[in-house]
Amino acid sequence: MSLSPQILDAVNEWLSPSFDIVTQELVQELLTSSPDEVEEHFYKNLEFGTGGMRGLMGVGNNRINKYTLGKSTQGLSDYLHTCFPNQPIKAVIAYDCRHNSSSLAKVVADVFSANGIQVYLFSDLRPTPELSFALKYLDCHCGIVLTASHNPPEYNGYKVYWQDGGQIVPPEDAEIINVIEKLNYNQIKFNANESLIHYIDTEIDQAFIQSSIANTSFKTPKKAKENLKIVFTSLHGTAITVVPQTLSQAGYHNVYLVEEQAEPNGNFPTIQSPNPEEPDALAMALALANTVGADIVIGTDPDGDRLGVAVRNTEGQMIILNGNQSMILMTNFLLDQWAQSDKINGKQFVGSTIVSTPMIAVLAEAYGVKCKLGLTGFKWIAKMIKDFPDLEFIGGGEESFGYMVGDAVRDKDAVAATLLICEVAAQAKAKGSSVYEELLQLYVQYGFYQEHLISITKKGIEGLAAIKQMMVSFRENPWQELNGQKVIRIEDYKSSFAQNLLTGKTEILSFPKADVLIFFTEDGSKICARPSGTEPKIKFYISVHSHLDCVENYIKIASSLKEKINSIQIQIELELDTVS
Repeated sequence: MSLSPQILDAVNEWLSPSFDIVTQELVQELLTSSPDEVEEHFYKNLEFGTGGMRGLMGVGNNRINKYTLGKSTQGLSDYLHTCFPNQPIKAVIAYDCRHNSSSLAKVVADVFSANGIQVYLFSDLRPTPELSFALKYLDCHCGIVLTASHNPPEYNGYKVYWQDGGQIVPPEDAEIINVIEKLNYNQIKFNANESLIHYIDTEIDQAFIQSSIANTSFKTPKKAKENLKIVFTSLHGTAITVVPQTLSQAGYHNVYLVEEQAEPNGNFPTIQSPNPEEPDALAMALALANTVGADIVIGTDPDGDRLGVAVRNTEGQMIILNGNQSMILMTNFLLDQWAQSDKINGKQFVGSTIVSTPMIAVLAEAYGVKCKLGLTGFKWIAKMIKDFPDLEFIGGGEESFGYMVGDAVRDKDAVAATLLICEVAAQAKAKGSSVYEELLQLYVQYGFYQEHLISITKKGIEGLAAIKQMMVSFRENPWQELNGQKVIRIEDYKSSFAQNLLTGKTEILSFPKADVLIFFTEDGSKICARPSGTEPKIKFYISVHSHLDCVENYIKIASSLKEKINSIQIQIELELDTVS
């Protein structure tokens, strides 16, 4: 196949002496044996998305490897020296269970140290939230975690955290990227100063565990904790290093581990996808729960920041909660506990995102607490803590199975969230209720909100172009109605304008620009279209709601809401067929 001059230049650079012999041989092998794949490896540079830089491992500037990560780290090092001149700079690095994570973490440490930066490197794999905690605990200037979250085994990634413990946000992100893009690969300093690399482990672990317990324990009686039967699976990931210990030290001893999934393994051999959002990922845990008669199942993703939760319904069957439902339960529980302790005075807030359930704002209003919304990604929720220093942050989450309790960790945190949902479950069981029944009561009290996610994968260059064209088509020919309901408002976060279709008035959206469209219908339904920032996907978030007068009518109303969601989904899929 013929390659464009741009790609040929990139390939030839990777065949130059700036790259080691092994890398040059791998590029040459790719040219010889898989010429059709060359373009995919070199047609663009990996980009920072909502979760940092994530991609397939391999050679080339569009792959995760020692050079792409080395270049990013060199650029970050240069940027740190600019931001903190004449200061001793410190960085902390963690990594997950994925292939090459350990060796790539050492490469990152080497580059930092070669640039005169003190490095704290975890001696073994650790969950992402512990990295965020360690950054502040050690008073570092930045942190890096090597992870691709719940992506398939062939992926890895690189997430950058700043002084506050949160992921980089504007303006730092664009400034760092600008420095990186100006670098050449031959400017990377790979020769480590080993005296600047310090290995960390148990001291940080214990501090992190105690912090998690302090933030998520709410006077649950000892007997209630002992009576709660828990099944936990780390899905071959990092949470096994701290979650069992955290539960035990918090007083939850009735815990059953899915032993077949307890060993960290980047191949994720017992599951198709290591994503607790996928029901199949929790199949083994659910089977164990039925064997031992557990009250609750919790599963965490490979880097330990997301959690999936399953509980028993009124018929005693295990059902998996979606991310919005677990977020509703945890947010309401926190608000209730704060209210019982007379800690709410109007100077508190909870955080969520524009694609998550609107019910969070309803709960916050009921308790006299502000609700702040951000773009997708926990970096925006973490940023709220900086942006509103006069307000106390209670907790926050998003629909994609992530939650953050307090500000000790500035990212989604499956360790603290696991303990928090156990507190919810233990207290509910102690009063003769259950997590499921508590959720139904919230629907009766505040309105029945039901959400659904459509996620469509489009891989490679053609897939990326198809996703872009879909968003162009939605903007040029926006929906006028959905499921027979008039669209009354459109929010376009790329143009930063919202339009009221009833009055014709427009308003400015006070959010950073993002490729997101949200449609609101006259019956209160909400449909969001958004390309993923970390995966080759386009996602559609559907939210509908209704009044629920009593728990007994739950099944009837749930069925009607499901029909509404199905009708909207059919219309969306028909639209996509015409676009693609």
